[in-house]
Amino acid sequence: MAKTWLVTGTSSGFGKELATLLAKSPEVNLVATARRTEKLDYLDQYDHGQILKLKLDTTDDDDIQNAVNEAVKKFGTIDVLDNNAGLGYFSTFEEAQDVDVKHMFDVNVFGLAHMTQAVLPIMRKQKSGVIIGLSSVCGLAGVPSLSFYCATKFAVEGMYQTLSAEVAEDGIKVMLVEPSAFRTDWSGRSSNKTNTAYPDDYKLVKESMEATEKGQGKEAGDPKKAAKAIYEQVTDNFDHLPLHLPLGAAAVQGATANLKSILSDIDKYSDLAKDADFK
Repeated sequence: MAKTWLVTGTSSGFGKELATLLAKSPEVNLVATARRTEKLDYLDQYDHGQILKLKLDTTDDDDIQNAVNEAVKKFGTIDVLDNNAGLGYFSTFEEAQDVDVKHMFDVNVFGLAHMTQAVLPIMRKQKSGVIIGLSSVCGLAGVPSLSFYCATKFAVEGMYQTLSAEVAEDGIKVMLVEPSAFRTDWSGRSSNKTNTAYPDDYKLVKESMEATEKGQGKEAGDPKKAAKAIYEQVTDNFDHLPLHLPLGAAAVQGATANLKSILSDIDKYSDLAKDADFK
């Protein structure tokens, strides 16, 4: 029986690559969503009744519930939820603009959370399902110029790690996808920027933003390979689905370096930490 995937943010980037792969699979019903459905016309060539295209703004609770209802109405259930919708924001921590930061949290954190909450009753009833959250290496290690973006991804990491424990008894699996830089338009069209107004300070932030700009279109990560990795983990490795799936050499390197640093501090101050308890 075909599995039904509901994928958010399929107009570009990882979501588009994954939707294209899923649309070609004979074992998948695809619910592809985007804020503007005309951007999903690329799927028409693969459609033989197994594709449902829906308008979905993940910051709109009515859109979320409608998408879930329409998916179940057409295909009977939702087996996999893949939360791809997201955006970035480059700035120094000091100069970050509230309007940009709050909008990013609405999409990256609360939109993902509300999508997940809407699908959970269906998966609990059927005692199975997979929930995927597109996190980032920035959810495992801080990156200069991306402090608040990192904050959204650290939030997703914490939510989904906890969710994984809560829903395991119902046969529901959770996977966090943690990519480094891939050749999508994330750092361009999908990210806002606030350039620093302090010419003599924040050199590290400026260097990071300049490197990102110069590297657009030259990123090491291949989105097609990422989509294939996500699909294969869900379909071929369900019993051992990882909670954390880093993608890209830089993701492995960045996460490993930060986790080693954390472990070093914990080890160094473990006696002091234990001494803080009541005797």
